[in-house]
Amino acid sequence: MSGVTLTQAVKKYGDTQVIHNVDLQIDEGEFCVFVGPSGCGKSTLLRMIAGLEETSAGQIDIGARDVTHMDASDRGVAMVFQTYALYPHMTVEENMGFGLKMNGVPKAEIKAKVGEASRILKLDDYLKRKPKALSGGQRQRVAIGRAIVRGPEVFLFDEPLSNLDAELRVDMRVEIARLHKDIGATMIYVTHDQVEAMTLADKIVVLRAGRIEQVGSPMQLYKDPDNRFVAGFIGSPSMNFLNGVVEGGKVRIPDLNRVIEANVTLPGEGKPVLVGVRPQHIRVSEQGDDLTLDIRERLGGVAYDYLLTKNGDKITVETDSDEEIDEGSTVTIEFDLENTMFFDGETEQRLR
Repeated sequence: MSGVTLTQAVKKYGDTQVIHNVDLQIDEGEFCVFVGPSGCGKSTLLRMIAGLEETSAGQIDIGARDVTHMDASDRGVAMVFQTYALYPHMTVEENMGFGLKMNGVPKAEIKAKVGEASRILKLDDYLKRKPKALSGGQRQRVAIGRAIVRGPEVFLFDEPLSNLDAELRVDMRVEIARLHKDIGATMIYVTHDQVEAMTLADKIVVLRAGRIEQVGSPMQLYKDPDNRFVAGFIGSPSMNFLNGVVEGGKVRIPDLNRVIEANVTLPGEGKPVLVGVRPQHIRVSEQGDDLTLDIRERLGGVAYDYLLTKNGDKITVETDSDEEIDEGSTVTIEFDLENTMFFDGETEQRLR
C-alpha cells in the first residue's frame, strides 16, 4: 500500500486548462472519493493518477516514487471502470487471471491469487461461468477481482456503479466498503453521487471546474462547509438557500418578510447574505401565509414538503409523514437558528 500526493497538478488540452494547480495528500490505506458535478474534472484527475492522461505540469507521487511521467503499467495502480470490460469468451476465473497470465506469472501463483480474490468477493460459485451468465453486480465484482489479483499499491474506481440499478448500487456500495475494510488498501473513487461519497469515504474531495473546493471527512463537509457550493452539494435533499440582506446587525429575508439573528460576523449594512438551512432544520406550521405547500412526498417514516414562497422560490422541508397538511395550504416556517448557516451574497463564502 502507498499514499498518493499531488503537487500543483495541472492538465491542459491545448490552450484549455481543465485541472488547475491541484494540491492533495491521500494517506496510505485511505478511502478517498472525488465528487462533483459533471465536467468538474474528477475523472480527468483520476486518469492523471492512473497514467492514462498526461500531466501537463506539477508532480504526482505514489508512495516515495515520482510517477508523473511514468507509464501506467509501472505505477502500481489498478483501475476499475464504469464499463466492466470483461472478455465474453472467457470464464470468470480466466478473466480475473488474464492480466497475470500475459505478464508470465506461473499458473500456480495465478490460481492462488484468483482463489483469494474470489474468496474475498464471494465468487467461488461463479468461477466457471462466462460473463453473459452473470448479473450486473456479479460482473462488477469480477472486474474488481481482476484488479485485486494484481496486488496494486492503489485501487482506482471510475464511477463503477453507474450502470447498476438502484438496489444493486446499494449492495455494491456495501461490497466495496467491506473490501476496503478487509484488504486495507488505498482507494480513490470517482462519483457524481454524493450519497456514495458520504457512505464510502474516509476523505471527500469536492471539485468544481477543475479546482478543489474543500477536502474533509463526510461529516466535516456536511456540518462545516466552506462555501455555498459545498453546502449545497453535500447532503440529500440539498440545503435550502434564501436571499437576505443585512439590516441593523440582523438579516432580513424579503421572501418571508422576516428578520433573523445571525451569530456570525456579517458584511456591511445593506450587503446581500445567503441564508442556508437544511430540510430537517425547518419546522412547518399551518398558522401563517408565508408559503404554499406545493407537493408532499411521503417516504415511509418521513415526508418531504416542497414549499413555494410568494416569489415562486422553492424550499424543501423534512417532516413527519403522519402530519396532515393538505397540498395547496398556506403555511409558515421556523428555522433552527443553531443549525442555520450564512454565506456572503457576493463571494458565496461561509460567514463565521
